[in-house]
Amino acid sequence: MTDLFSPVKLGSIAMSNRMVMAPLTRNRSNMEGVPQPINVTYYEQRASAGLIITEATPISAMGHGYPLLPGIYTDAQVAGWKKITDAVHAKGGKIVIQLWHVGRISHPSLLNGAQPVAPSAIKPAGKAFTYTGLVDYVEPRALDVSELPGIVADYVHATKCALAAGFDGVEIHSANGYLLDQFLRDGTNKRTDNYGGSFENRTRLLMEVTKAVVAVAGSDKVGVRLSPVNPFNDMKDSNPQSLFNYVTEQLNQFNLAYLHVVEGGIHGGGVADPFDFDAMRKLCKSPYMANLSYDKARGNAAIASGHADAVAYGVPFIANPDLVERFRQDAPLNAADSKSFYGGSEKGYTDYPFLNA
Repeated sequence: MTDLFSPVKLGSIAMSNRMVMAPLTRNRSNMEGVPQPINVTYYEQRASAGLIITEATPISAMGHGYPLLPGIYTDAQVAGWKKITDAVHAKGGKIVIQLWHVGRISHPSLLNGAQPVAPSAIKPAGKAFTYTGLVDYVEPRALDVSELPGIVADYVHATKCALAAGFDGVEIHSANGYLLDQFLRDGTNKRTDNYGGSFENRTRLLMEVTKAVVAVAGSDKVGVRLSPVNPFNDMKDSNPQSLFNYVTEQLNQFNLAYLHVVEGGIHGGGVADPFDFDAMRKLCKSPYMANLSYDKARGNAAIASGHADAVAYGVPFIANPDLVERFRQDAPLNAADSKSFYGGSEKGYTDYPFLNA
């Protein structure tokens, strides 16, 4: 029977099992966005996952929205990531990088004084996480249509950097209230040009980015992440089911390595609208990766039923570097220390025990 421990191929990515380490922001890079030795250890420890998706990684200086994020746009960053991909590959693992532009979820203090950008000048509720603590978000600047090719070019440059760094592929982050998601959903996109209004227009930037990234990396090395009803980062849409069914159908043209879907709301961002993920999944012609609060039993059921080809686990992989083996043995899991999720040192990062420790 096909289960979490069965091998699978997502595009060109041959996985030894179907358990994916979900992208997890940990804020432990340096000020220049260069991965550090501690980051190498962290990812190397988790190389038994069928696939690691890195923490969300800004594609440009304007893509940053939190302190101490790694980037993927300078030579020094590429060199730092190369140490990570080499370490994961040496352990037999596979790793892709998640390409990120935060859009309005930032603050001038994180952008060398620049105003955050967005599809429309709508200030998000909540506070930005900055080097000096939590501060109110500011109203973003609406991107001029003439600037959008530059955003696409930033994704292309980051993809080239990712390939140079030795990644097995890239994941385009179009979820959780960041820039591409801000264009998709009508709560944040009030544009009246070719990038606002209709589903086709609101989806245009994601399609342009995906087409450009696929042209560089090949469709078999590109995934896309969506979160149709995640309210995190003050997000909403008037008709999420129809919108994301449309997005899924439009992405089929690219023959992607996978579609990664956050099946609900995360981060305590509020109550998610109802959504039929089975209906969306049936429209998807690529391998489908399910994510959100799956345990072993639900993961196996999703694989066995055909709902998912792979299942992404977040917090369990933070606390259990050998999560695959623990699931295999039905061993107890380490509890995660949420206080050390964002920023800090080895504590709560690389010091969680292995089964055989």
